[in-house]
Amino acid sequence: MADDHGTGGGGAPDAERRGLRERKKRQTRRRIADIATGLFLTRGYDNVTIADVARAADVSVNTVFNYFGTKEDLFFDRQDEVIEDAARAFADRAPGESAVAVFRRRFLEGLDRNAYRTGFHEGSETWARTVRESPALIAKQLEIGHRAQRRLAAAFADETDADPDDITARAAAAMIFAVQQTLVEQILQRKMAGQSLEEMRRDVYAAAERAYDLLERGIGGYATKPADQPAARPADEGGTPAQAPPHAASQTSRPRPGTGKSVSS
Repeated sequence: MADDHGTGGGGAPDAERRGLRERKKRQTRRRIADIATGLFLTRGYDNVTIADVARAADVSVNTVFNYFGTKEDLFFDRQDEVIEDAARAFADRAPGESAVAVFRRRFLEGLDRNAYRTGFHEGSETWARTVRESPALIAKQLEIGHRAQRRLAAAFADETDADPDDITARAAAAMIFAVQQTLVEQILQRKMAGQSLEEMRRDVYAAAERAYDLLERGIGGYATKPADQPAARPADEGGTPAQAPPHAASQTSRPRPGTGKSVSS
C-alpha cells in the first residue's frame, strides 16, 4: 500500500516535487539574469562584478556561478535559444516555403511586432552600446552568431540530404545570417544616432525587402562595371602595381587633428 506521501504509488508526488524544484530553479535563474542585465545596462558591463550581481540579487557568488558558467553567459542568458532559433524557424516553415522566403517573412513580421531579434524595439540602442563597449561581449556575441549559423547550415544539409560540410548549405546559411545582421546593424546605427522607430519605419521595411530580393534573386549582375569605363591601371612589367600620383598619399592618409595619427579618407 502506498503511504500518505505516495512514495509507493507511482511516484506522482515525487514528480511534482521535482517539477516544483525545476520551476524554482528557472525562476531564480531568470531573476539573477534580469537583475544582472539591469546593472550591466546602467553601469556598463565591465564596471559590474559578479559580486555586485550576487549582492543585488541577494544570493551568493557561488549561486550565480551555479547557474552561469561565466560573466558573459550571465549577459547572454538566452544564448541557447538564440543558437536554435533560426534552425527552428526553418523547420517550422510553411509547405512550399523556401529558406529565403521564411526568413524574409520572419524578419518583416518581427518588424511588425518590434521583435528583439530585429533590433527594432525601444532600448535596443542601449543594449548594442553596452556590447560595443566591451571586447569580451563582442567576442561572445560573435561566437553565438557563428554557432547559430552552423546550426542552420546543419539543418539545411539535413533537409537536403547533403554532407554536413556541403558548401551549398554552409554558404546559404552564411548569406541568410549576413542579410539579417546587416539589417539589424543599420537599425541600431540609426537608433544610436537618435532616430525614433517611427522616423525610420518606412525605410527599414524598404531596406529589408531590397536585401531579401538580392538574396532571393542572386547578385550576379550587381555592381557590373560599365562597358565604357576605363580599366584600372595595370601593374608594370615587374608585377608591381603602377605608382600612385604624388598627391595620393595626402588624399588617403592624413594626420588626425590634434593626434598625429593617420586616418583614411
